[in-house]
Amino acid sequence: MKYFFPILLGRLARIAARARGGGSAYPGYLVLKLLPTFLTDVTKQFDRGVVFVLGSNGKSTTTHMLSDVMRAHGLRVFTNPTGANLPQGIASALLSEVSLFGRLKADVGVIEVDEAFAVELSGLLHPSTVLMLNVQVDQLYRFYETERVADMMTDTAKTSSAHVVTNRDDEYLGPFTDATLDVTRFGASPALVAAAPHGLQNASDFGSGATKGEAGDAQAEVQAITPAGATIRLGAESLDVRLPARGLHYAVDAAAAIQTARVALGTEFDSRRAVAAFASMKPAYGRGERLKIGADEAEFVMFKNAASLQLNLDALTAAPEQVLLAIDEGTPDISWIYDVDFSSLDHVDVVSGAKAWQIALRLEHAGIPIGTVEPEIEKAIDLMKALPAPASKTKNFIVNYEQMMIARKMLGYPDLEKRA
Repeated sequence: MKYFFPILLGRLARIAARARGGGSAYPGYLVLKLLPTFLTDVTKQFDRGVVFVLGSNGKSTTTHMLSDVMRAHGLRVFTNPTGANLPQGIASALLSEVSLFGRLKADVGVIEVDEAFAVELSGLLHPSTVLMLNVQVDQLYRFYETERVADMMTDTAKTSSAHVVTNRDDEYLGPFTDATLDVTRFGASPALVAAAPHGLQNASDFGSGATKGEAGDAQAEVQAITPAGATIRLGAESLDVRLPARGLHYAVDAAAAIQTARVALGTEFDSRRAVAAFASMKPAYGRGERLKIGADEAEFVMFKNAASLQLNLDALTAAPEQVLLAIDEGTPDISWIYDVDFSSLDHVDVVSGAKAWQIALRLEHAGIPIGTVEPEIEKAIDLMKALPAPASKTKNFIVNYEQMMIARKMLGYPDLEKRA
């Protein structure tokens, strides 16, 4: 009975929250109040341990990639698919799969974790593997300095019981080492990074004097971007993988996911199964995801900071024929928008969100024509629907998380836990 009533009440709260049109962290908050040991009790059932995925950008995408690769090896994977990465969000995700008696049928946990809560969660979930993706300028109103975020990640890495996978090309994370842990790295070839319009947007460390050369070699390295995806060197092998979304940053996420699966699975890792997983992989929600909008498709490109917006703009192969750009109060301070190069856009049809007029001012300074400024996203989507059918059959939605959630719901896809 230790688990029955807390889980039952959490489940009922979850059903009520979803009936209102979406997920909620409240069910997880409730079950943790009633049963503080819930996270530890449930996740210690994983025979293959817990993998943490940390990073300023790319956590949800890489968690999704890694989960699919692990499933391709026959493992039952628990993950937090909606990107709810605080303790209550992870608890809510567990409520969707755990029995009323606290049993969970999963072999391994692949969990996206918020950096600020990572050390705390490591004490509850005891990760066997920690993946550190990048340190990029993000949420300065919350973290103040990028170096603090790097410290949060490396402090968490030290709590791993076995493996740490880190980014060779990140000046904060690349030099990480620990004699008690198996530390391996991923990255992209210097030529690819140099050819990217704005590199990989990793933050620079002006204090330690660390250089890429000090980080050691990458066991998984992106060597080429192909029309279908990317070529990744994995040890002595060369893998051609299909990417679920376009861009060098997604290829780097793929290299990170493959290397993490490799160390977590050990001798059971099969590169052919990894390639097969990518061949059928769908995009993580909002990250290159394509949803029906009438006779056409809406392609969602989600961002949360200057780095993610810039990398997604750089990945465009041509200026979009039709585009909506929206940011709301989920991104409180968007002064960073003046650091973004918008030259890959030749116009924006609709600007929306609570920050619409700030975006419009930035686009005006960049000399980019704007069709309409409509702060209400619901009306903005109706305007996009009313535009003539594009020759490309694609209407591009470049949005932050909150606007993506509203747009998906309006297009008939409110459930982030079900794949479109």
